Amino acid sequence: MSLPHALLTALIERRCSGSELAERFDRSIGYFWQATHQQIYRELARLEAAGFVQGSLVDGARGGKKTYLVLPAGLKELRRWLRERQAPSPIRDELMVRLRAEAVIGPTRIIEELESLAGQHREKLNIYREIEARDFPQKRMTRDEKLRHLVLKAGIDFETQRIAICEQAISVLKAS
Repeated sequence: MSLPHALLTALIERRCSGSELAERFDRSIGYFWQATHQQIYRELARLEAAGFVQGSLVDGARGGKKTYLVLPAGLKELRRWLRERQAPSPIRDELMVRLRAEAVIGPTRIIEELESLAGQHREKLNIYREIEARDFPQKRMTRDEKLRHLVLKAGIDFETQRIAICEQAISVLKAS
């Protein structure tokens, strides 16, 4: 996935300014694709230069605030990207390398880090569950709602799995 495609998706969902987009990104797609606000603004400028979005100055706003609208070329690009074959995402996981290093040079104080990580994953899991209860309470959902819920459930599954890995590693280390 790429940041431009994530931004096009968010802008198709709702036209907004760069600052609004950055805030929305932090609360939704940002859980699955990280980007700083600075990266978002740079990418918006590239998307505008490529003719994929159009920025319009907001009347009365300070600092040249713009709202962005996806143009037909941007929609075409997003459709092209969706048709591309996707290779499985490679795993690049620092925790797994740390556990391997612990196996080689331990014992270290990695248990403290694992306990902290498990706590952070529990916090994010709680956030996801709150979002699920708030945004998906109904039993009958539209196709779009089902897809959004599926994305959220992937996050819930990920956080649940990470908590389990941390807890299992802590158990192994304490038994040693």
